[in-house]
Amino acid sequence: MALAITCTASAQDKKEYPKPEAMRPGMSEYWTPQPKVVTPGDIKTNTAPSDAIVLFDGKDLSAWTNGKDGPAEWTVKNGIVTVDKTKGDIVTRQKFGSFQLHLEWCVPTDIEGTSQSRGNSGVFLQDMYEVQILDCYENETYVNGMTGSIYKQTPPLANAMRRPGEWNVYDIIYTAPVFKEDGTYLYKPYVTVIQNGVVLQNHTEIQGTTEYIGFPRTVKHGDGPIRLQMHGDPSKAISFRNIWIRPM
Repeated sequence: MALAITCTASAQDKKEYPKPEAMRPGMSEYWTPQPKVVTPGDIKTNTAPSDAIVLFDGKDLSAWTNGKDGPAEWTVKNGIVTVDKTKGDIVTRQKFGSFQLHLEWCVPTDIEGTSQSRGNSGVFLQDMYEVQILDCYENETYVNGMTGSIYKQTPPLANAMRRPGEWNVYDIIYTAPVFKEDGTYLYKPYVTVIQNGVVLQNHTEIQGTTEYIGFPRTVKHGDGPIRLQMHGDPSKAISFRNIWIRPM
């Protein structure tokens, strides 16, 4: 009886604490800092977003070199630049870390050749990691060398090629790597590649440098340029237009 009375008294004397305040919509909202305003490019006129660095606007290659302290010497005509297979690669004067890159490229209608010998080029991110450019319209090759592959590493998720003579659009979102003091990766580079509105690489981890022979290597580096490749295959040269980049 005494124990029952004690327990009852204890329950009656239990301390009451304030209940959590009822949630209101404003409790999970914040207003600052406001994102910067960026004016999108005009699709009809192929203009870049207002905060983009224009790498090629159809007029000249002043933003590029030949990679050897000389001017870029590919052929510029009628708003496009065409690879000159006697002049080597072209490389941006400016170096970049993480970025959004836009470029458009076209395979000539009278292209010939098969596999890798057909409209071959490439865009190198930070001059280290290649996203493959190739005419894969009804042209098979090894899958980790297809258009949109991380060359010799990761095949694309789809083949989104337009037929020769039609323009292809690349939108590439790249996250630069972070290195430890000993030169190994703390975080590897990642890339998303969209071709003609189709995702080919979805936040894909890049294993290391692009190697034609052998496997990816880890090479510590900082910011680097964009390189467009002059490939030595015998097929006719491809063209580019409307190239711009947004550092992130």
